[in-house]
Amino acid sequence: MPNIRRGPRPRQGRRTPGLGSVGGLILLVMLFLLSSRFKQTGSAPEGVGDQHLPESSQPLQVYYLDVGQGDSALVRIPGESGYFHMLIDTGEYQYADGLTSYLQDLDVERIDALICSHPHTDHMGCMARIIQRFDIGGLYMPRLPEDKTPTTTAYEKLLDAADGKSLTINALHEDAAIESPAGSRIQVMSPRVDADWEGANNYSAVLRLVYGETSFLFTGDAEEESEEVILDDGYLLSSDVLKCGHHGSSSSTSPLFLDEVAPQYAIISCGEDNRYGHPHRETMAALADRNVTVYRTDKDGTILAESDGKDITFTTGLASVEGKD
Repeated sequence: MPNIRRGPRPRQGRRTPGLGSVGGLILLVMLFLLSSRFKQTGSAPEGVGDQHLPESSQPLQVYYLDVGQGDSALVRIPGESGYFHMLIDTGEYQYADGLTSYLQDLDVERIDALICSHPHTDHMGCMARIIQRFDIGGLYMPRLPEDKTPTTTAYEKLLDAADGKSLTINALHEDAAIESPAGSRIQVMSPRVDADWEGANNYSAVLRLVYGETSFLFTGDAEEESEEVILDDGYLLSSDVLKCGHHGSSSSTSPLFLDEVAPQYAIISCGEDNRYGHPHRETMAALADRNVTVYRTDKDGTILAESDGKDITFTTGLASVEGKD
């Protein structure tokens, strides 16, 4: 049953850019065209994702894909008619061919839910290619305020690829609904509809996947400020597996947030000898202090977590996604 928030909550103000006569008209037209690409997703109704697992010998599979200094995770949820595939992020553009091959080797023909956690290229650099090469059931992405809308080539190509397949972007926000097979539930906890952050990281969609009695938390690059809002909103965060925010940076996975999630396992997606020093020693120390078992793509390659609804097992050392130099 979805967690119910109680009581009022503080709201963040939104800055409105000034509008001149001609410049303002042009800006309004641009905003209208951008907003028309997005569809507001409904709230998750009570009872979505019951705990009755389908009669299937197949486990839930979560591949934390090694895409270097980036992020990508393939979630395979067993259902009555086969796997429901959810791909969260894709890594940089250089991984387009490698990720395509990786998915095809896993017999993925359709991506039922393609999720862009936020529009930074290390998370969505080759998403346009994935849209072009696979059947897409639904495309999901947070909607940033008008003055934060990206202007990168990768983002524009993503929008063009969606238009080319007549895909409407489902806006990801708190309590948005992502349908999934029986026995599972996908709950969106962030960002707030009215969020207004300085950078794109805190607009990251934060998702909690429940399968039977097991649970997985995906945090994109959400940082401590976003984590505080999620805590204030009173969501049930407890999860067996936490994908640490922002590649294990000390700006994310704050002690209060980590205590609320209370994971047994943590996944850190980062590149070997990356120039950012990820994961930071503060994050590693906090995880060690809480006896959390840590898996890292820079050391363990692609990591596979499998759940039968009660227990989770891990396989490490799987092939990394090949990227072009």
